[in-house]
Amino acid sequence: MRIRLDVNGRRTEAAVEPRTLLSDFLRHDLGLTGTHVGCEHGVCGACTVQVDGEPVRSCLMFAVQADGRDVRTVEALADDGALHPLQRAFNEHHALQCGFCTPGFLMSLEPFVRDRPDASDEEIREALAGNLCRCTGYEGIVEAVRQAAREPR
Repeated sequence: MRIRLDVNGRRTEAAVEPRTLLSDFLRHDLGLTGTHVGCEHGVCGACTVQVDGEPVRSCLMFAVQADGRDVRTVEALADDGALHPLQRAFNEHHALQCGFCTPGFLMSLEPFVRDRPDASDEEIREALAGNLCRCTGYEGIVEAVRQAAREPR
């Protein structure tokens, strides 16, 4: 099938098999390897990207379902080499260790921080619940979200 979509602000057109997962299309066809594939069941959140501005598990979505949509991956967060406030905060608060889960966290949390700058710690933890990390204790991630939410846009 032929699909047309915007990926990180760039118009993309490609022929894909109907069974091709969005995660595989992004990684293998477009070379956007920041989208990580962990569990392949939508549980871990490592493959999270944004579709039309909302977090989506790319391992649960077919590439053909993204036809005509706007897809944003972690590669689009930095602006001309300047890290996004959430990326800076993750670094400053040691909210990442091995980094495998980090792109999924960032793509899940960026809309949350944008829409909920005054979120409580409980709400932040609830927003984190869909992403798993085996290295951190999550406290650094909560602190990073708090810091990023305070930064002006």
